[in-house]
Amino acid sequence: MTLLQRLSQCSALSPWTQKTFSRAASQAKLPLARAHGKSFAHRGELRQAKRIVVKLGSAVVTRGDECGLALGRLASIVEQVAMLQNQGREMMIVTSGAVAFGKQRLRHEILLSQSVRQALHSGQNQLKDMSLPVLEARACAAAGQSGLMALYEAMFTQYSTCTAQILVTNLDFHDDQKRRNLNSTLHELLRMNIVPIINTNDAVVPPPEPNSDLQGVNVISIKDNDSLAARLAVEMRADLLIALSDVEGLYDRPPGSDDAKLLDTFYPGDQHSITYGTKSRVGIGGMEAKVKSALWALQGGTSVVIANGTHPKVTGHVITDIVEGKKVGTFFSEVKPAGPTVEQQTEMARAAGRTLASLHPDQRSEIICSLADLLTERKEDILAANKKDMELAVTAGRLSPSMLKRLSLSSAKLNSLAIGLRQIAVSSLDSVGRVLRRTRVANNLELEQITVPIGVLLVIFESRPDCLPQVSALAIASGNALLLKGGKEAANTNHILHELAQEALSLHGVKDAIQLVSTREDVEDLCRLEKMIDLIIPRGSSQLVRDIQRAARGIPVLGHSEGICHVYIDIDGSIDKVIKIVRDSKCDYPAACNAMETLLIHRDILRTPLFDQIIDMLRTERVKIHAGPRFASYLTFSPSEVKSLRTEYGDLECCIEVVDSLQDAIDHIHKYGSSHTDVIVTENEETAEHFLQQLDSACVFWNASSRFADGYRFGLGAEVGISTARIHARGPVGLEGLLTTKWVLRGDGHAVADFSEQGSMKYLHENLPVSHTIPSQRTSN
Repeated sequence: MTLLQRLSQCSALSPWTQKTFSRAASQAKLPLARAHGKSFAHRGELRQAKRIVVKLGSAVVTRGDECGLALGRLASIVEQVAMLQNQGREMMIVTSGAVAFGKQRLRHEILLSQSVRQALHSGQNQLKDMSLPVLEARACAAAGQSGLMALYEAMFTQYSTCTAQILVTNLDFHDDQKRRNLNSTLHELLRMNIVPIINTNDAVVPPPEPNSDLQGVNVISIKDNDSLAARLAVEMRADLLIALSDVEGLYDRPPGSDDAKLLDTFYPGDQHSITYGTKSRVGIGGMEAKVKSALWALQGGTSVVIANGTHPKVTGHVITDIVEGKKVGTFFSEVKPAGPTVEQQTEMARAAGRTLASLHPDQRSEIICSLADLLTERKEDILAANKKDMELAVTAGRLSPSMLKRLSLSSAKLNSLAIGLRQIAVSSLDSVGRVLRRTRVANNLELEQITVPIGVLLVIFESRPDCLPQVSALAIASGNALLLKGGKEAANTNHILHELAQEALSLHGVKDAIQLVSTREDVEDLCRLEKMIDLIIPRGSSQLVRDIQRAARGIPVLGHSEGICHVYIDIDGSIDKVIKIVRDSKCDYPAACNAMETLLIHRDILRTPLFDQIIDMLRTERVKIHAGPRFASYLTFSPSEVKSLRTEYGDLECCIEVVDSLQDAIDHIHKYGSSHTDVIVTENEETAEHFLQQLDSACVFWNASSRFADGYRFGLGAEVGISTARIHARGPVGLEGLLTTKWVLRGDGHAVADFSEQGSMKYLHENLPVSHTIPSQRTSN
């Protein structure tokens, strides 16, 4: 059975693929045609690319043994190209692989021929003695080109996409008539929605002329598929050239060498900073050839991205990710930003953060107090910037009233912020370097566990500029470097508040420890900096938190994706307490993550005065009630039944559900809750203790509103958020949650490790209380 026959048996698309393609075709916003001549300045603009050239290097198309094609990679690439084609873009492919495919076919034929001859002459099959001749590349290309094209044709047919083959040489670009013919053919194919597949005619192409390429926009020697792709992209006025190889992108030195750094963006003036390595294991080009070709295409008005097309985890979406503007590979741009890149900001923050952590506690406290003073001294400037943001937000009309309220600052808010910051300043005196435990391991060998900063924090927040000074103060107090990514709706306010934070940090030469990220990078791109960021803290909507938790790659996320908080009314609940707690939990601030979303009621409370009072109170407060399945079954005319018991309303809405017992309530919360905050209202101490012990949530309350799940109410001062994760911090996270620990061992050089008498260790202090910490017990970092 031939390869094409095997492929034809798989011609039916899977239901998932059919849905993906139909959805992509129906929902895609087709890019508008643009005037050619100027490349895109930023990655986000790549979404506008209409005409795209995809160059597949030999390492992408061929298998690791360099004999035969990597069919899985090729299939995923074809799927992405076909998807973009069906969105209305014009796709072209420049491909390698003919030589490898031909080498596979010729080896098979030679092997078969030799085995038959030996069997005829000797009567025995002596394959061990057979040796394969060296295969000439042109012959391999001639033998492989037709099979390569047949494979592409079969694969694209699965997506109802037609292809056409074009083989070119240098003469086709340098001879004016041939060049015009080639241009006309390609334009006609694109007009008919056909994907041209272009390759150099390796069966007849002459060797490249030395020193004749890259002399300007009109001259480039087609000596490999990199230069071919660049020449074709400029000739066809393509918007984007995607060059896929076997490396992540362009590094400042050979990949794999010490301190090799992947460049997110490369500018024409940066060539001197690059050290090139050897060329790829296959093909005739190397990274230097790719860069030269990319810069040549960029000069001709085509944007370029060099990326990895062989990585098994990203091959299936690398092309579509690039077109969506995601931070993949190296983007070539002629426009160099005025400020530092996000990577540079992170490096600056880490370096300054280490100095910040080594300051004396009094110095960190002084910085925070200075920031508090600046909030009141520059009050008019801050409020003027905030007024601009408010006016822009109202004009745009995209923010809800609750979001506008969060965005707004006032004189009273700033005064309250300043008071809170001074409280943090006091707490900072006893944070970094605090000894938690001291152990004498042996004579003259003491072990200490001390508090230290986590490192570099990334805090992402929406439309709440007051977060910026709060989080900055907490980072300073805990000695952490900080990256801040605020919502664009608060850009003016965030800018001036960040300037004040850096002015305060300048007191002790650590201005760069706090950086405000205001570039075009998406949150998802920031989450890719797993080697530079130690903890992400999202502050905003549950959707924001979920998006960040999905996007984070190897970086811990401190937060909660949902705040589905329950209040359980036990049979022994007090009427007065029930009404007060339910009202405060739901109505005080319904948009808060610690607001009640589900009210669980013991079955025996139904049709009692207490139940009637609860319903009357909720109606008076204009709370929309949704009925859980069991509650609805008790009612003749019930409220709207919930679609899901895992709903966070974030508004004056809640679900009411009925349970048979305390254990049913606990089981319900474990099944449908989000491990945020859950409450029991009862006068029975035994019942309450059972609830508090059995329920596994970050916050569990008895006869208290769920709204108490707050850093200030807990006495922690300002908080960076609420965590439902089972990591180092749960519930409201304040200053302590931004610290981790390290072990410090002090010896005289004579002690050796001895595990034969582990039980003989003598403890000086075990779990040393904070109140016992004195200056002599503080360890400098």
